[in-house]
Amino acid sequence: MVTALLAVSILALVRWQRQKTISLQGAVLIQDSDPRKQQPIAGVSVSAGDLSVSDAKTDSSGFFALKLRKPIRRGNAIVLDFRHPQYHPFDVNEFVGNKLYIVHLIPLSSKIDPPNQPQVKITNVRIRYTIKAMTELNVGSAVKTFEIENKGDVPCQGQHPCSPDGKWKAAVGSSTLDAGVGNQFRNVRASCIAGPCPFTTISADHSVQGGQILTASGRDWSDTATFLLEAEVFRPMVSQMEHWSYPAIFGDGLSFTLPSAAQSVSIEADLDGQTIIFPLGPSLFLSWASCDAGDNVDRGRVYRCTPKPGYRFQ
Repeated sequence: MVTALLAVSILALVRWQRQKTISLQGAVLIQDSDPRKQQPIAGVSVSAGDLSVSDAKTDSSGFFALKLRKPIRRGNAIVLDFRHPQYHPFDVNEFVGNKLYIVHLIPLSSKIDPPNQPQVKITNVRIRYTIKAMTELNVGSAVKTFEIENKGDVPCQGQHPCSPDGKWKAAVGSSTLDAGVGNQFRNVRASCIAGPCPFTTISADHSVQGGQILTASGRDWSDTATFLLEAEVFRPMVSQMEHWSYPAIFGDGLSFTLPSAAQSVSIEADLDGQTIIFPLGPSLFLSWASCDAGDNVDRGRVYRCTPKPGYRFQ
């Protein structure tokens, strides 16, 4: 009985494996003998003809995932087609297998510019961006004194409040400071400054309303004591912190990464010796380069740019 159930389970597993849709994964790169210049190619159409469910497109990292139709299995012969308007078409004869398909495409143009077209030299490239950061501005300080009236040497006799050891009658009091709307207290100090201070306690709490309200509470189990409450007042502010980065340039490829929170990205470069700032908006348009961007696995963002005809990195 157990053997029969095991056989049925194995057959069901094999059948389930055969019914699973196979997805081929890989990446498309630029053909170059220097690995540093093998940049990913985005927007490449990947197809296996009638054997694929639909065409796949490479993302900014060159990655593609191509789903095959059932009942295509591992070991079946397959022809993969790679098409991009700026690269030579490429067909590769392969077998469906458990592997990564890495393909290199050759550009239609080897960056040979038309005759008599001037070459603009791009040098000293740097990246400028901003990141929002919380800062605090010290807008002043607050000071307040208050007294707790009491008579010393009076036994408590269990009538609250008492001294910490329960022996002497005590009195309690408190005082409050308001930093103002949008402000917060920092560096809070509360202390006894006059009277029998050794026989007092005091504590301060500024967690109310996000630190806007400061309350000090004291206890006195001897004669009248005077307390001092002090704090610095800060206003939290959001500011744009400017940062600089420098790209990696290999051949005709420029690459750089920025934090995902980066804003107001611009590229500053010298074109034929003249320093120009080029804002890199959401469309990633530059007059002298074609750029694309994609999210990185480490929560950053990867940018890649290639000079347009008539421009070259020096």
